[in-house]
Amino acid sequence: MQHTINLVIQLLSGALGGNLAGGLFRKLSLGTVLNSILGIVGGGLCGQFLNAVGFGDTGGPGTDVWSVIANILGGAVGGGVLIAIVGAIKKAFGR
Repeated sequence: MQHTINLVIQLLSGALGGNLAGGLFRKLSLGTVLNSILGIVGGGLCGQFLNAVGFGDTGGPGTDVWSVIANILGGAVGGGVLIAIVGAIKKAFGR
C-alpha cells in the first residue's frame, strides 16, 4: 500500500509539473493533454528512480512528511524535465 501511495503522489505531481513547465516555457509547451501525459510519465519515472536510490521511501509502514515532500518534488521535477526535453526535440525538428 505504501508504494501505491508514493506512485499516486508521483504521478499527480508529475502532471502538475508538466503543465507548470509548459506554462513557464511556452515555446516548449505541447498543449495541456500532452503536457499532462508526459508529466505523468516523467513524474513516475523520476519518482521511482529516486525511491530506488533511497529518497522518498522510508521503507517502513506509513507515510511521513519527508517521503511525501520528496515524492512531490521528484514527480514535479521529472514531469517538467521530460516536457523540456520533448519540447526541445520538437522545436529542433521544426514541427
